[in-house]
Amino acid sequence: MPRSQSTPSSRLSRESARLVALSLALHSSGSRVEDRYWENEFATVLTKLMRNKNDAAIDAALDHMSKLHPGGYEVLIEQAETLSESCVLVHESQRYDVLLLVAPLVAWTRYSIPATTIPAASLKVLGDQLKAQILSKHAKVALMPHLASLDQMPRTFCETWDWMQKLGTITLGTGTDTPKLNVETEAFNMLADTRYLVAAVAVPEGETMFHWQDEPGELGDARKQCLANWTEQTQSTFNGLLAGCGFEVLVPDAYYVSNREADRRVRPLSVKAAVSWLGSALNVEANQLRAVVAGCGEERIDEYRIGFTQKNQTEVIYGCLWPLYGPEDEQDRPEHETPLETTEEIAALLKECGVTDIRRLPGILPPEFCEDCGAPYFPNPSGEMVHAELPENAETAPTHFH
Repeated sequence: MPRSQSTPSSRLSRESARLVALSLALHSSGSRVEDRYWENEFATVLTKLMRNKNDAAIDAALDHMSKLHPGGYEVLIEQAETLSESCVLVHESQRYDVLLLVAPLVAWTRYSIPATTIPAASLKVLGDQLKAQILSKHAKVALMPHLASLDQMPRTFCETWDWMQKLGTITLGTGTDTPKLNVETEAFNMLADTRYLVAAVAVPEGETMFHWQDEPGELGDARKQCLANWTEQTQSTFNGLLAGCGFEVLVPDAYYVSNREADRRVRPLSVKAAVSWLGSALNVEANQLRAVVAGCGEERIDEYRIGFTQKNQTEVIYGCLWPLYGPEDEQDRPEHETPLETTEEIAALLKECGVTDIRRLPGILPPEFCEDCGAPYFPNPSGEMVHAELPENAETAPTHFH
């Protein structure tokens, strides 16, 4: 049950206080008519903040709401996501709905997963197939010429809004300024990770954007068929871009929902890839490894970190991240339920991979990172967060496939 509404803190800026007030108002709305009014107010305030790159005001409001009103927090984050990934642009007196879209791939390898520039010929194939298999007949599309890693993607609402605006104007032929990728860190080389084809889609306002809207099918299974067609038609192109990798193609969709789905899908693959690679690098069987699982966060568990050691040793040799999303987040469930269910899921997966020595640490550990290289720390059997280091007799860490 939502907590009672509270007066915004005097420490909040005027912009943050306005976002808090709008969040509470929309959360309390009793009709769709009133909803639309508050959503229009949100659009005015948030668009101005994003245009001015004022993430601080949005973050302060979110932090305030997360502590005092979970229902209002959900309203605010939904509005911030919606307005940073979509908008209406006008071109030649025609209004267009514009959406920032990503087509994710979940990849795994014994080498290093590339984040690469897409050759012009491959980019044309992907653009043509996106229009043929995923988008409606009304859609115009512009693609980023890069298969991006998560570290290269927008990190804030304002950056996401900027990407959406720039790609949107390219889609309509009114701009040429391609968004700039963030600098990718190579501090922690993942054996399983996500890569993203990023695009903006524009359709005349009110028209369908996706093929499955035009032909939903009797059982609403058109999305599955669109994914099957997209996978089949792009497999060879992605094979060329992800040499030495296995990968799963996910359905292209709106920016935030696609990111979360890709992150969920990569979690078990990262564990499986780690166990397989460690067995090969150390020339050991999976049952000669130990996994240490710890919940990490500030005031509540935001992610699990899995540290791997050799059996009967304490040095952490590799690690995996298992972030929590949406309903998994502890604020939406009884205090004991999420950690219990998640650790059981992780333990079952490790056992499936052949790891039998599994230690689950109680409590919450800090999500620490190396100050020198930025790599995440992982738990050792004593409950300390430490740097993962391969032993000297192991094969080298994952390298690029040649």
